[in-house]
Amino acid sequence: MPREESATPAIAWRSRLEARWQAWLREVTELSLAYHAVAPASADVRGDGADRLMRRAVAARRRLADVEDALARLAAGTFGRCEQCGSAIPEATLALVPETRYCPACAAVAARMSEAVGQNEADAVSAGRR
Repeated sequence: MPREESATPAIAWRSRLEARWQAWLREVTELSLAYHAVAPASADVRGDGADRLMRRAVAARRRLADVEDALARLAAGTFGRCEQCGSAIPEATLALVPETRYCPACAAVAARMSEAVGQNEADAVSAGRR
């Protein structure tokens, strides 16, 4: 009986993740088609609208990949555990973003590191222009 109880949440998570996967797949498809419809034949004169569509399509592809990774974690039995420290990810966090990889503490550290890398790159660019 405990096996059935533990399977029920996994089925619910799979259903939510698959729905998100389908939504992101539609988004990627629509954005990619829209990009190809407005992008001029010459890449040298590509407009702002086409660039914006491409950036949105790339971001949607990343989100789609994140959901696919979450489905793989669910199949492997590691869904809901932080990839960095192994602690449980709060249910409320998973409810909002089920493809979440990190607990709040590890996510905060990763965000600070990302900001520091971005600032270092910005500083390097500024130094090069002086």
